[in-house]
Order: sequence, then C-alpha cells, then structure tokens
Amino acid sequence: MGALVYCFLVVVFVGAQAFQPNRGDSQLQQMMKTFADEMKKTFADEMKKTFADEMKKTFADELETLKQEIEVSRDGRDGAPGRDGAAGRDGQPGPQGPIGPRGDIGPEGPPGEKGETGADGNGGSSVYIRWGRTTCPNDTDTSLIYDGIAGGTLYTHSGGGANYVCLPKDPEWGVFTDGNQRTAYMQGAEYELNNGINPFPGASLHDHDVPCAVCHVASRGSKLMIPARLSCPSGWTREYRGYLMTSYYNQYRTEFVCMDGEPEARPGGHINHNGALFYPVEANCGSLPCPNYVQGRELTCVVCTK
Repeated sequence: MGALVYCFLVVVFVGAQAFQPNRGDSQLQQMMKTFADEMKKTFADEMKKTFADEMKKTFADELETLKQEIEVSRDGRDGAPGRDGAAGRDGQPGPQGPIGPRGDIGPEGPPGEKGETGADGNGGSSVYIRWGRTTCPNDTDTSLIYDGIAGGTLYTHSGGGANYVCLPKDPEWGVFTDGNQRTAYMQGAEYELNNGINPFPGASLHDHDVPCAVCHVASRGSKLMIPARLSCPSGWTREYRGYLMTSYYNQYRTEFVCMDGEPEARPGGHINHNGALFYPVEANCGSLPCPNYVQGRELTCVVCTK
C-alpha cells in the first residue's frame, strides 16, 4: 500500500514540474505552486510514515530472529570441560569409623642404627655371706647387714638341712616349747683343720667356732662364688677370696662354701663341741682332669659381684 502511494505521488509531482504554461498567467502559476507545495508536504508525510512502518517491521523481524538464535544457543552441544578449580579448605573431621580387621604381619625390616649408650644406671643390689669373718670388705662399696655365727646340721645326722646358715647373735622368739621334742636341730659350726691340713697360714683354728657376716652390695645386682679361683672375671668386683670348705667326705652332705682366706674365730668358741663341721676341700683326680688340677691340693675360691 505504501509503495503504491509513493509511486502515485512521484508521478503527480513529476508531471506538475514538467507542465510549463505558455501564458504568463500569474494566477495559474500560483495555483501550480500551491499544488506543488501540497504535494511535497504530502510526499514528505507519506515518506515519514512509510519509513517508520518499515523500521518497525524490520526491528520486529530482527528481534524475533535474535530470540530464535538465543533459544537455539540454549539447546546446543556441551562445551569442553573447564579446568579444575582451586582446592577448598579441609572440612571438619568426621566421626571415627569401626576398627577394621587386623592385617597380616609384614616382613621384618632391617635393623636400625645403634643408638647412643645411655647413662649408667643403678645395677640393683646383691647380698652374700662372708664365711669366717665378722666384717664386710670396706673397699668394694659393701655394707654389713649383720655379723653372726655359722650353723648347720650335726655332721652325724642324715636329716635336717643340707646347707650352712649365718645365724644372728641376738635371736628373736615366737611361740615356743622349751626342751627337745626330737624334731630337727641347728648346731653351731667348727673349723676342722687337724691331720696337718691347714690352708690358712699363721692361724690355729682347729675346733674353733666359725663366725660369719651378711654383706650388702648396693650397686651390683649379681653375685657369684667361683671355686678353684682367686680372681674374678673382667668387669666383676672381687668381694673376698679364700678356700673351699664343706663337710667330711664320709659324713652327711652339706654344701660347698667359700671360707675367707684370713678367717677369724668366735671369741670363747674354742672347745670341741663338733656340730656342723667345715673341712678343706681337696682335688681328687679321675673324672676331675689332672692337669690342670693336682691330686690332693686344697681348692681356692672367690666371691664376685657385678
């Protein structure tokens, strides 16, 4: 519709311009001018209206096209995955789960490096009896618990204890019945050094009562009596040394003890009462190898601590 009107107005305008009267009639010219002005105004208004309508239509078409493109872009294919984002902060620990089954023990690993040697500690303590003396060695950090009297079972009795004991000088009594009830007996002990057997030079101790001392070593927890030796192994401390003694070979058995090499006698105990007896021990070859042992030689002994 707008295109037809536009063409019509163009034809009329062109025709009016082309018509040139031959007469100099001013009125006609005025009329033609007025007509031309009206046509110009009408043409201009029509052009404005037509342009506006065309622009509206064009804008509407463009808008619709843009909407369709947007809709199509929404349903397009997925793009390539983006890069991983930065790690977030650690969350709060969750509740502890149930303990799982125990796995198999793995192979043993190689030994580690040796650690540094620690500071010297207290090695514990030990107690021993020093037979034949009333004191403890004063050069081995040893203290006296008590000094007493050596005792044991009568040498002719087959029963009773088989060991020697160090009895205290001041016994304490509990429930008792005076008089012998023919049970077991404790005797004092004597040195038996007759028949020329006396390994203790300068001492005449035959039939004398034997004293003893119970000694405590505060810093050495192990003790050892070694027969046939006068010295201790490396790293051990010698408490005392002497001679090995026990009961007579055809009497009832007791035990082997280490009598101090410089023995003492109990004051006033020189009368022969017998009781438990101490005899020197001699080497007897046979199953005992000689050498290095020697037949009939009195055996030494040493008491060591560590």
